Amino acid sequence: MALKGTLKDFGIADILQLIAQQQKSGMLVLKAQDAEVSLGFKDGNIVKVESAFKKKKDLLGTLLVSAELITEQQLEQALEMQKRTLQRIGDVLVTSRVISEQKLAEMRQLQATETLYRLFTWKNGNYEFEPSDVDLDIEPISPLRAESVLMEGFRMVDEWPLIRKRITSYEMTFERLKQMPARSGGEEDSAGPDPFASELESLGREERMVFDLVARHRDVRKIIDLSCLGEFEACKALCKLVNLEYLRAIPASGRGRVHDLGRTVPASLVARASRIMVTAGVLAGLAFVAPRLNIQATSLMGASTSQYVDPAAQRLISTSQIRRIQAALELYRLERGPLPDQLNALVEVGLLAEEDLHFPWREGYYYRKLQTGDFILLPPLR
Repeated sequence: MALKGTLKDFGIADILQLIAQQQKSGMLVLKAQDAEVSLGFKDGNIVKVESAFKKKKDLLGTLLVSAELITEQQLEQALEMQKRTLQRIGDVLVTSRVISEQKLAEMRQLQATETLYRLFTWKNGNYEFEPSDVDLDIEPISPLRAESVLMEGFRMVDEWPLIRKRITSYEMTFERLKQMPARSGGEEDSAGPDPFASELESLGREERMVFDLVARHRDVRKIIDLSCLGEFEACKALCKLVNLEYLRAIPASGRGRVHDLGRTVPASLVARASRIMVTAGVLAGLAFVAPRLNIQATSLMGASTSQYVDPAAQRLISTSQIRRIQAALELYRLERGPLPDQLNALVEVGLLAEEDLHFPWREGYYYRKLQTGDFILLPPLR
């Protein structure tokens, strides 16, 4: 049965959360006045992102040229070959050895995520979700967990207004004020602790990449294109470099304003975001209290009553507990960068208690960190 309505009544955050919680598969089509975006879901994960009315700047070929990964001439030649072979433009470029398959996949992923996060700025529109099997043959991307998209979208909502106070225009340029401190490859030397240690902790790969891209007459838009980080991450890195006085912002005379996600997000979405966070907090609280109640009950009943454990109840409680562990993993990633190798790391940093890693089972949850930066979390393999 299809689910449809307007974004005023049921926002993008609610839709993504519903599909993710029920682990649905199918196509979600969102339509606004001048745009149409289709999202393919498989078991609650986003596996396909298509924009029917892409602006020229959002087309894959244009993105590759803007990032200086291919030239205009190479793109024109690929478009001519595409007309004859009816292949996708990306496949033509890979076959012609103009770009590597890995780099093309990275740019497709960037194109998909930029389209996704732009949905958080939609004030009006209609949606329709139709359960079905999704054809993954067209423009494949690495699966994106809807919960992760929601958390990232809300983070952008919170941080964009702060970024925009420093990065006010696409035409803004920058001047380097000092050199970036080198990373320390070994232990502290006899001279004592590194005076830049605390500063180095706040300078990540994104900031170093963006710093290297700063050049005379190179504006914000060009830095965004060349970094291949996406608009939000590139602007955030520029903002941090300005705050730490590695860069001086040179105001632009033009009026091209940076896309302000904080202002364009509807008030209804912000309200829904708050409601979702409160709901998540309540679920987390229940999941936190339940193990302790269970421990007390177990100690009273004794081992002889173990045959009365209800598997259905265990599965129900386990679903909430998995969400709690997932939330802890996402928080760990936001605070520390890469995911932990083992779930025990969540206990060591105080995000979870030891019993949270196996409740309501005797065995621990199955967890594996993937090379893609995602993870697999399942109930104990029994």
